[in-house]
Amino acid sequence: MKYSILAILSVLLFTSCEKLLEEKPQSIAAEQFYNNAAEVQAGLNAIYTPIRAGGIMGALYQIQQEIYTEYMYGRGSHAPLNDYAGLDNTNITRAADMWAAFYEAIRNANIVIRKTPVGKNLADADKSKFLGEARFMRGLLYFYLVRNWAGVPIRKENNMDSLNVPRSSKEAVYQLITEDLLFAEANLPDVARLVGAPSKWAAKTVLTDVYMNGNDYQKARDKALEVIQSGKFSLVNVTVAADFDKLFGPDIITTPEEIFYLKFSRQPNGQGFQYPMYTHYPGSGYYPPGGYYTLYSDAVNNTFVRNWDKNDLRYDYNWYVQTFGLGASTILNKKFSDRTTSTAAGNDYPMYRYADLLLFYAECDSRVNNGPTTDALEKLNMIHRRAYGKNPLIADATVDFKIADYGSLQAFVDQIVKERAYEDCSEGKHWLDMKRLGIAKEVIKAMKGITVADKHLLWPIPTIEYNYNKAIDPIKDQNPGY
Repeated sequence: MKYSILAILSVLLFTSCEKLLEEKPQSIAAEQFYNNAAEVQAGLNAIYTPIRAGGIMGALYQIQQEIYTEYMYGRGSHAPLNDYAGLDNTNITRAADMWAAFYEAIRNANIVIRKTPVGKNLADADKSKFLGEARFMRGLLYFYLVRNWAGVPIRKENNMDSLNVPRSSKEAVYQLITEDLLFAEANLPDVARLVGAPSKWAAKTVLTDVYMNGNDYQKARDKALEVIQSGKFSLVNVTVAADFDKLFGPDIITTPEEIFYLKFSRQPNGQGFQYPMYTHYPGSGYYPPGGYYTLYSDAVNNTFVRNWDKNDLRYDYNWYVQTFGLGASTILNKKFSDRTTSTAAGNDYPMYRYADLLLFYAECDSRVNNGPTTDALEKLNMIHRRAYGKNPLIADATVDFKIADYGSLQAFVDQIVKERAYEDCSEGKHWLDMKRLGIAKEVIKAMKGITVADKHLLWPIPTIEYNYNKAIDPIKDQNPGY
C-alpha cells in the first residue's frame, strides 16, 4: 500500500475519532481535541476526506469537467452535458453534492483554524504550519467553488456555525483565497509533513493559478519562477508511451513532478480512486472490476483528436479503441488505469504537477513581455520534448518549437493552451482554462458546432443551500438561467 497521507488517514480517521472528525466535527471542543500535534493532524486529514469521495474529486468532478471539453463526450445520465445548455436535474443534483462536499471540507478546515491557536500542548512552530495547511486547503477549496459557481457564501472560522450567510461577490471570494494562500506560503514548511500534504511550493503554485485567473500575470509569473528556481521539481523522463505510468500509474507513491496531488490507494477499503471505473469499458483490461465508459471520444470525427500528432507519445498513452455501438472510431481514455486491482484504483489525482507550473510560467512570461521569450519558449519545449520521448532539458531541433513560428503573443498563447490540453487530457483542467481565457464558446463552436449557453458556464446555487440559508434569495441570488 502507498505510504502517504492515506496511511495516516487510515490510522487517525478510521478509529474512534471517525465520528468526531467526519460526522459531527462541530461537537469537538477545545478541551477534548486539538491539544497536541497528533490531534491537529487528525483534524487536518479530515479536510481531505469529503473531496476524495467518488461523487467529487474521486471521479465525478473530473468526469463533468472533461465532458465539457472539445475532445470528449458524455454517455448515459451525463449525455445532457453534450448539449452545452446547462444542467438537467440529475446533473444539478451532482453539482449540489459537490457543493456540499466542498463546504464540508471547508468546515473541517475552519475547525482546525479556530481550535489550533488555543491548543494546550502545541509548539508555536507547529501551530503555524498546521494553520498554514488548513488555510491552504480552505483557499484551494474556495478556488474550486468560485470557478464553478462564481460568488459564494464565505464561511470562515468566525461564522462557521451560522446558517444564514449571504452570497459574496466573486471578487470577495478571490480576496479570501489570496489571503489564505499567502498565509499558507509564509507558514507551510519547505517539505510537506507527509506525501499528499501541501508544502509552501504548493501554495506558490496555486497562487500562480489564482493570479492568472485574475489576469495579474506579473505576480503569477513571479510565483511560478520561484517554484522553478527552487530546484525542488523536475519532469519525469519517458522514452515510450508506457513510461507515463511512471507518472500516472497506480503503484506510484510520489514523483519529482508532484506538487500537490490527492492521494488514493487500493487498500484499505474505500480509499481507491474511482475515476477509472467511469472511464473504462468492462473487459478492456484497463480496470478489471468493470467500468461505465461514461465519457468517450472519436478518433476520426472529433477534429481535436484527429489532428493530434500520433507520434506524440501522449496520444498512445491516453487513448484506446473501444466500440460499443457508436462507430469503429470510438475511443476511450486510459490515462488512469489499474490493470491489476480487484478493488478500486490506486492512481492519484494530480491537482498540480510541475508540467502545469512550467506551462503557467510560459504563458505568464510571454504575456508580461507582450510576446514569446526565449525562457517561455524553453519551458514550453521542455513539455513538448518529453511528449516525444526526448530529454526535456536538451534542445532537439526535430521537435522544438521556434520563436519565429509565432508572429504574435496570441499565437504563442494558443500553442501553450493546446499543449496544456494534450498534457492534461483527462485531468479535468482544460475546461477551466478555456473559461479563464474566455474562449470556451468559441472553441466548442469551432470543434463541435454547438453554441454554448451562458448558463452552461456556471453551476446553479443548489437548493440545499437556499432552502436553509435565508440570507440567499433563490431567485435574485441564483446564477443566470437556473
